[in-house]
Amino acid sequence: MSEDIPLQTRLARLYGQTDLRLENAEVARPGDGEVLLKMAAAGICGSDLHYYQDGGFGPVRVREPIIPGHEASGTVTVLGNDVSGLAIGELVAVNPSQPCGDCRFCSKGLPIHCTNMRFMGSAMRLPHEQGMFRDWLVVPARQCVSAGSLISPGEAACAEPLAVCLHAVSQAGDLNGKSVLVTGAGPIGALVIAATRHAGAASVVVTDLADAALERAISMGATETINVRRDPQRLAVFEKDKGQFDVAFECSAAEPALRSAIAAVRPRGLIVQVGVTGDITLPLNAIVGKELRLIGSQRFDTEFALALDLIADRRIDVRPIISHRFPIGEAVQAFEQAGDRSAACKVQLTFLS
Repeated sequence: MSEDIPLQTRLARLYGQTDLRLENAEVARPGDGEVLLKMAAAGICGSDLHYYQDGGFGPVRVREPIIPGHEASGTVTVLGNDVSGLAIGELVAVNPSQPCGDCRFCSKGLPIHCTNMRFMGSAMRLPHEQGMFRDWLVVPARQCVSAGSLISPGEAACAEPLAVCLHAVSQAGDLNGKSVLVTGAGPIGALVIAATRHAGAASVVVTDLADAALERAISMGATETINVRRDPQRLAVFEKDKGQFDVAFECSAAEPALRSAIAAVRPRGLIVQVGVTGDITLPLNAIVGKELRLIGSQRFDTEFALALDLIADRRIDVRPIISHRFPIGEAVQAFEQAGDRSAACKVQLTFLS
């Protein structure tokens, strides 16, 4: 193992609501089966933004200092002992998901529901799982997936959110020739659009409150967009005859959006809930009367490697969603920008060049 290991790394650590601090810390030495990455790009996710703006989301609260960040790429710089399949200088995306492999859900092939899940940059557990907003990161080699040589680090860092969307789309079964509604055109909604089109959806109608988001939706494959703040009646047209859509993906976590999906999906259609929020009320009679299926979707499993393959050869082009880049030294400004949905989509941090 090379001894060329930096002594210090900069990192962004969150202490509580809007209290994000740039700090220095020692760089760990990669152990057996680990690698040291020189981080390249990392995206600010909706959960990161909730931690920053609100101190958490729903029951998940920031209870101790946490380094956010769970969608990132980096360059392999040092290989620990017993590492194979990775090379110095190789660009990789980091899979933040670390299921235990032994619990009752892992043993049944359901690692997404691992009862001992460790997910980087998450405040769900205590102690919190530290994330990737730092210049240098030691990580198990098994979590690194090669990004090839044709795409940028920013594109590679989109593997994690795309994996979330591929998993959501897989929940809907065969989409070939289907009509799809996507409510919410933020980063996840935009990637769901691309994933549904890749899966063969014939039409994808997208709703949002912001014109900038809807413009990006077209570039990601939407066939029609509706600004429901300005023109709600355009969506109401799809409610006639008990609904027109085969499948809806609800990506906004807004109660009005879910209600509109319930109204616009045909009887025995499917709604996949992707966005997360606190408790909301639902029109139960409509769900029962139309025999709708409403299912949730969280995270991913094997979809991570698939996501990176799709990005690496640009069968899914993620470049339109990357709206802003900030160096880690401007992390606070990056989080503030990410909160401005009138202009921002996927805001990424960049690191030492």
